[in-house]
Amino acid sequence: MNLTQVPGVTVAGLPGFGKTSLINRLLSDWAPSPAVQFACADGKVSAAYEGDYADWVQRMFAFVGDDLEEANRLFRHLVELRRARSASVRQMLGVKSMWEVGPSEHWPLVVLIVDEAHTYFRDHKGSDQQTKKLAALAAENARLVEDLVKKGRSVGLLVILTTQKSTGDAIPTFIRDVCPVGLSFAQKTAEASVAALGEEIREWPDANPINLQDPTYIGVASMNHQSQPGFTRIRTPYVPDAEAARVAEQTASLTADPSVLLDAFLGLRTADVDLTKLDV
Repeated sequence: MNLTQVPGVTVAGLPGFGKTSLINRLLSDWAPSPAVQFACADGKVSAAYEGDYADWVQRMFAFVGDDLEEANRLFRHLVELRRARSASVRQMLGVKSMWEVGPSEHWPLVVLIVDEAHTYFRDHKGSDQQTKKLAALAAENARLVEDLVKKGRSVGLLVILTTQKSTGDAIPTFIRDVCPVGLSFAQKTAEASVAALGEEIREWPDANPINLQDPTYIGVASMNHQSQPGFTRIRTPYVPDAEAARVAEQTASLTADPSVLLDAFLGLRTADVDLTKLDV
């Protein structure tokens, strides 16, 4: 699964069929590199120790749980990083796109994991003040993540969004439909398969994730990728929790906030970069 030049990936599927294992394997593979930095918003928990990323949080420069305000601050921080990188990429790297030279310790690939993404984008209905506040936060969260997916590719930002059923109410279509890579583990309905992989999946019955519901297919997903026609089945290698914890502990010292790295790289504070010249 080539993620070079990819700004967004959606991952769907029934509980227990491999979404978390996929992320776990990705973290295990990339954590040893200082040229990759991670942030996570996990909609299943309120604090890291409660969930799947309890060990990995030490290798993440930012982690938030299901609080919409905290998620909003994280997404806003990353949009500010995206804007600062966009304003300085030519000056610092001498190229229009980071991918022309590749990620480095000073300009790392920034991977944002949004697990159970519907938590942050769900439309809240009601007229009371608290509901209105949540609705406004959810709408802004969607706008901020859209910015990262639509404008983050050339400066080295990758957003991975997971949810059980990637319908428009879980991942807004203006985000989902611009993610060039989509994966789906087992699904119960044709509707869910189409939401995850697009209408074309109806023409590829052998690749349809509704055929992956048997326990034999735990860890198996169908994938569409902008670089190739049709659909490909992939299997996610299993990483035991103890091994993931070992990798996280051994690589924790590599964790750094990309904004701080950019400040040091520029030799001035990110806030001093002239963003008024950038069309945002």
